[in-house]
Amino acid sequence: MSAIYILIGASLTLAVGFLIAFIRNAQAGQFDDDYTPSIRILMDDEIPTEDTSKQTNTNL
Repeated sequence: MSAIYILIGASLTLAVGFLIAFIRNAQAGQFDDDYTPSIRILMDDEIPTEDTSKQTNTNL
């Protein structure tokens, strides 16, 4: 029965730790940008520097 008390105490300590970490990160602005991650897949990564469609295959 004493193991249950130890596990409850440990889980409450862990939960309070996660709550404190969440509150500190929310106040620091970690979760401010909600729009950009949802459209990031639609954005281009880089502009290509050379056109590869005009290259010819010389291995024929």
